Amino acid sequence: MKCLITGGSGQLGLALQTELSLREIGFVSVDSQELDITDQVKVNEFINSKKPSVIFNAAAWTDVDGAETNESAAYAVNTLGPQNLAIAAKAVGSSLVQFSTDYVFSGAAATPWCENSDHNPQSVYGLTKSDGEKLVLGAYSKGSYVVRTAWLYSAERKNFAKTMTKLALNGVGEVRVVNDQEGQPTFTGDLAKQVINLVLSSAPVGVYHGTNSGQATWFEFAKKIFELSGQDVSRVVPVSSSEYPRPAKRPSYSVLGHDAWSKSTVEPMRDWRIALEEAMPAIISAVKTEG
Repeated sequence: MKCLITGGSGQLGLALQTELSLREIGFVSVDSQELDITDQVKVNEFINSKKPSVIFNAAAWTDVDGAETNESAAYAVNTLGPQNLAIAAKAVGSSLVQFSTDYVFSGAAATPWCENSDHNPQSVYGLTKSDGEKLVLGAYSKGSYVVRTAWLYSAERKNFAKTMTKLALNGVGEVRVVNDQEGQPTFTGDLAKQVINLVLSSAPVGVYHGTNSGQATWFEFAKKIFELSGQDVSRVVPVSSSEYPRPAKRPSYSVLGHDAWSKSTVEPMRDWRIALEEAMPAIISAVKTEG
């Protein structure tokens, strides 16, 4: 088995590299400088030369607010890029794992979103990811997994958990965090293990939700980070998202259901609190090292 990771320098790409290395599975990892997934010709040539067993597409335009004013650039990376990879994967018989997002849904719900729930994105970012899913499945339905995830964090790169840890350890005074958006904090290490298990299990292709179990608001997530950092949890203050208006609308309810895993031999991912407790020592160490 030989894998290709696109978007290899991001936090998910790095987690995939770590997990594949631990399992002694061969891989090639590339970033946007090494492979521009928006260029169909280059994608075809590269994948034809490597002929990977599995392609993990962790490349994405993730600047949610920036997408509102850079729609064409976000569309190229999040929509056309995945389609290019799907076409090239089909040509050489590779499996494709396309990572998507909770933002494909409206965010207006009270129960977890099903894998087949109707799309109704409320932002340019969500629209580009939704269209990317559809083009991937349209081009290569027999060999593509779409794995939606959300609220990713790790000890790598910039993310909410690292920001809160830095504030917990180095900041003073209150930290105001929105308490009216609910989702699933997801550790990239767990997601990497999950998707590798998915492709190794020969599970049916289709749509899966790759998030840690349970649910929380950003405020509850932040409180747990302060607690695990050994800091004063009372510094974390709940506020309404109306206090922090953003160019792109955020989903108020992004909890994803995990029913599709029953089609496979892979269990849904563990509770987010357990994952965070395991991840925090490395996050704390990274924050201290980075200063």
